[in-house]
Amino acid sequence: MNAADQARSLDLAQVIASAAALVRSSFPDARANLTPWRDDPLTRAWAEAESVDLSFHFPGWNPRNQCRSMLVQLRLERAPQAQALPGGSTAGPASTGIDAGRPRLLGVVIRGLTYESERWRLATVGDWQPSGSHLPQPEVVARLQQVCRELFALFDGRLAHPQSGSAADDARDQAA
Repeated sequence: MNAADQARSLDLAQVIASAAALVRSSFPDARANLTPWRDDPLTRAWAEAESVDLSFHFPGWNPRNQCRSMLVQLRLERAPQAQALPGGSTAGPASTGIDAGRPRLLGVVIRGLTYESERWRLATVGDWQPSGSHLPQPEVVARLQQVCRELFALFDGRLAHPQSGSAADDARDQAA
């Protein structure tokens, strides 16, 4: 599901913004998109509540990355829950209620895409190596693996939220 739709608590919204900032810190030319999926009945039929999906678009085709865009799918142990507030109401993404606890991150799948097709895929299963028809260069693979390690640390609470202005940049990019 779109990351913007999954931000059902203040804590999870902060983690999603921090995840976008982590990717942007490793790939500064990438433009973040928290709503990579269309909102239509066919797309909603395939929605996975246990997934938080973000995409990152480069200014053009990138030969080192062997892609034009990256789809980052964060697989969670359970669907994000809305926060319960005193009085029985639920909190949406902009509320400031009590933290209901963030879901545990089970895995990350990053796909390198062009207009034609998926070029490569890196999953945090097995040896964390990319597979596909056109693989990114080794230094890009190392950065992708580091991003995955940092995403696990972020969801586990072992990594502080990045203090850069990237969250503001992501919000600006989303509005554009």
